[in-house]
Amino acid sequence: MENMVKKITAIKAGKNPRIERSNVFLDGKFAFSLDNEVILKEKLKVGQAITAQQLEKINGSDNDQRCLNAAFQFLTLRPRSQSETAQRLTRRGFGEAEIERTLTKLKDLHLLDDSAFAEYWKENRTSFRPRSQRMLKLELRRKGVDAEVTNAVVSEVDETANAYQAALTKARSLRAADYQEFRKKLGGFLQRRGFGYGVIKSTVKQVWLEKSGESAAPMDIEEETGTAQD
Repeated sequence: MENMVKKITAIKAGKNPRIERSNVFLDGKFAFSLDNEVILKEKLKVGQAITAQQLEKINGSDNDQRCLNAAFQFLTLRPRSQSETAQRLTRRGFGEAEIERTLTKLKDLHLLDDSAFAEYWKENRTSFRPRSQRMLKLELRRKGVDAEVTNAVVSEVDETANAYQAALTKARSLRAADYQEFRKKLGGFLQRRGFGYGVIKSTVKQVWLEKSGESAAPMDIEEETGTAQD
């Protein structure tokens, strides 16, 4: 069986032009389809004799190309982390060896870079959904970015500026009868974004003053209680 030799009798384009694959016929019968890149790389042509060993190599090359194509498609919408990409390819049914070769290829092409991905994620969050350093770290770790890269990127985040931008956007749609209700609603929102008590307290007061036009914010309940106890 291993010494069996077959001849390529036809190579025909697939019916779907959007899928760049062609059908290969051996000894007059349809045998399999291959990615056009593989056909070019393996220099396959009509009349060529193919051994079983060569067929195995060609099949492996086609699997690698399919895995790479799936990764390209996944990376089209936005940058991804290496871990995200590997998980996606695993769900698509590709094996560990194929995935590893694909990840290496993508890194060589500078299409997969966890440092660049972390920068993208930080900038995107800062621009559209500002959050705390702690929350950004958690998100990047969930994306599989290692701690050293995560810490280096997140350390550049201005916590106070992010809290203010997040609060400013939220406050536009916030309805509150008084400062205490405003503080509770906006404070809870900022807390869910991962900000600490001190940043939340100063940010809420600043936004309240800007929104209400008052010269000073009322004392927080905690401050009032503390004053009464002194």
